[in-house]
Amino acid sequence: MAKTIMIQGTMSSVGKSLLCTGLCRVFWQDGYRVAPFKSQNMSSFCLATPEGLFMSQAQVIQAEAAGIKPDVRMNPILLMPKSDMGSEVIVNGVSRGHMKAVDYFQYKNSLIQDILRAFHSLSSEFDIVVIEGAGSPAEINLKQNDIVNVGLARMCEAPVLLVGDIDRGGVFAQLYGTIALLEEDEKTMIKGMIINKFRGDINLLIPGLHMIEEITNKPVLGVLPMLDINLPEEDSLSMGMHSFSQNRQGKASDTQRQREAQYDNLAKAIRENVNLEEIYSILDAGL
Repeated sequence: MAKTIMIQGTMSSVGKSLLCTGLCRVFWQDGYRVAPFKSQNMSSFCLATPEGLFMSQAQVIQAEAAGIKPDVRMNPILLMPKSDMGSEVIVNGVSRGHMKAVDYFQYKNSLIQDILRAFHSLSSEFDIVVIEGAGSPAEINLKQNDIVNVGLARMCEAPVLLVGDIDRGGVFAQLYGTIALLEEDEKTMIKGMIINKFRGDINLLIPGLHMIEEITNKPVLGVLPMLDINLPEEDSLSMGMHSFSQNRQGKASDTQRQREAQYDNLAKAIRENVNLEEIYSILDAGL
């Protein structure tokens, strides 16, 4: 079975998807068979696989960074918002219709077997599975029957790295507050913290790093700078699935060559700014 690591964030848009993409490329460069996984993704945009199944663009990008074809097992549940109160629910690439949020909250427990089936199937085929959380694990109003953050980490026995966004301000409050709102057994799942989107002199940040490590009893495993990485965002449809088959034939388009360069640049930044030796130790130790 694969080793696992999960990236959770202090809030949405802190860089979870980007970090997962970069780790997929790093592990692939290091010779591992690696696959991305996100149990449930909410996105207005998706892409169709050659089989006609739908999945989130984020996991398509992560798969490409890992050097593999996208597979709906990497994103078993996709919620496509259709109104302020509801979404189209896509399971294993196939629509199950529109549901109001309150109805889906009750329904989602029935999808746990789909999540676990997809995860264990990937785990049996790959060396490493990089799992992406959603939103924040400290959304205490949604923690009951959680299938995307702490609940998923528990089901998949995945150690967690917590990512905070310093560019928005208050990153130490983000990290401390998130951990403080977790139960004691949930806190033990978090094995380290990463600060993302840093600008300026790292020496001015170091005292804060020492203090947050002391009060949370968690190590800071890296500080990633604000990166000029131009990959498609969740609200973009600039990728086409055809590029994957072209890549296998050695006929990658200019657009794909540009993406490949971005994956390599992202991996380089992670190697330079994140303690990969410790991350490999976390992978080996498991949860």
